[in-house]
Amino acid sequence: MSLKQKTAGEVLEAAGGRRMAMASGLEVGLVEESGLEEWDQLVSNHEQGNIHQTRAWGRFQEAKGEGWGFWIVGVWDEGRLVAGALVLKRALPMRKCWFYVPQGPLVNYFDSEGAGKVQMEAILAFLRDLAKQEKAVFLRVEPCLTVGWRWKELGFKGAHAHYQPENTLMIDLSGSENDILAQMKPKGRYNIKLAEKKGVEVKSVDGESGELADLEAKVTEFYGLLSETTARDGFSGHGRDYYLNMLLVLKDKAKLYIAYWGGVPIAGILVTFFKDKAIYYFGVSGDQHRNLMAPYLLQWKAMQEAKNRGIKWYDLLGIAPEGAGNKHEWAGVTEFKLKFGGVRIDYFPGQELIYKPMWYWLMLMRKKLGRG
Repeated sequence: MSLKQKTAGEVLEAAGGRRMAMASGLEVGLVEESGLEEWDQLVSNHEQGNIHQTRAWGRFQEAKGEGWGFWIVGVWDEGRLVAGALVLKRALPMRKCWFYVPQGPLVNYFDSEGAGKVQMEAILAFLRDLAKQEKAVFLRVEPCLTVGWRWKELGFKGAHAHYQPENTLMIDLSGSENDILAQMKPKGRYNIKLAEKKGVEVKSVDGESGELADLEAKVTEFYGLLSETTARDGFSGHGRDYYLNMLLVLKDKAKLYIAYWGGVPIAGILVTFFKDKAIYYFGVSGDQHRNLMAPYLLQWKAMQEAKNRGIKWYDLLGIAPEGAGNKHEWAGVTEFKLKFGGVRIDYFPGQELIYKPMWYWLMLMRKKLGRG
């Protein structure tokens, strides 16, 4: 869980010990190897806990290579881990960096006694010291909140960009399969049945069960379909190893589904599973046999598996804002996703805390000029 630039031990030594004692009586510091099981338990039990705050997600991000790394910052109350954040580090030019907390931190945001603010202050105090060591320009947080919080009190401003979609669509899986199908628009149900009737076959694989050779072969098929998708739809994807690493690191928390017709791969999706939510992360389709509606059957198979795992929600991860119109860049994918029904969720925008105002301004100018 350490960064190449500086190990967890070096960070702790620079901070003056294992944990910092706060005036509130809380302690804050890095979660060390011996405490990772306790962190996993906190993420699993916390109301805001999600896959993006798991140590596995940190390791997956770290596998992207040079410039990526992570820490887990914990907050303890009388020796018990009560809050914290998985913090990603992303490199910037001139040996600078920025910190990112995906769908976190995990604090008691709406505790009636204000515990969440005190916990957040502890996390921010530790990160402020860490930012000095790591030459961080700013911190971005994107918790799963649908309403505002006390960000301005803590010095935050609205984020200049975001990684996690601010608008999404959630399918309720708590009913029967017939109930789930009933949520869908008639065209969605029709396309699922059409794919089944035409003989589309779906196979799946994860990074924990099965043979590595089979996993690699299916990732190669997925990547081939991705190349067709990006060329057709005009967006960029990741390299092949990105998807392979995601499956290998997340193990049974991620699964790749490939649809075949006549033994030929024609579409695929990659889905994550954690707690009460499955997330449709990536989808690809080839240029041939698009009339077979394989993407609809793939989504249905993933929903069925999520339901069998006892998961309540299927997150379609990203749609255009309501009323955005047909010219929005996500209009096409939104039209596809809306055929599955579901509930629209609009998250409160991400927030940023600036450590180095001049460097932050220079970064924004560089982005504006298309250089980063």
